[in-house]
Amino acid sequence: MYWKHRMLIFLEASGIDILDAVENGPYIPKIAGTDDLMIPKPRAKWSEDDKKKVGYNAKAKNIITSALCAEESFRVSNCKSTKEMWDILQETHEGTTDVKRARVNTLRHEYELFSMKKDESISDLQTRFTHIVNNLHALGKHIENEQQIGKIMRCLTREWKPKITVIAE
Repeated sequence: MYWKHRMLIFLEASGIDILDAVENGPYIPKIAGTDDLMIPKPRAKWSEDDKKKVGYNAKAKNIITSALCAEESFRVSNCKSTKEMWDILQETHEGTTDVKRARVNTLRHEYELFSMKKDESISDLQTRFTHIVNNLHALGKHIENEQQIGKIMRCLTREWKPKITVIAE
């Protein structure tokens, strides 16, 4: 999920049309064929706009492959479009729907049982908590800030109770 978040930011910064090629597939110039069916337009008849739009897929493909290690590159080397590459990478890193559901259940369980460990610093607690919440968010399960604050305040050890009382007041 970390890889996906960073890659989406990079692709979007490179151009919204490039990101669109990844999410929705490449632009394929078409012309009317027989029986009003659209068929791919021959490359010789592409307009400048067609060439520009087709180029978004190539740019996205370059961006994605440049960010991959050799092993990951081999996994997507036969893909024709960045959408196909993206789908394979997504399934590889995030798993199938069943895997995602299991991950959500595990993370929810971790969230529900979350508590401060003995001798744990606030910084370490916050890092662990943020990791759980961010992973849930990446899987489509959002937890409101008020709920997060309440959870943190309830899970702190006794030595923090006076400070919690002051914050609450």
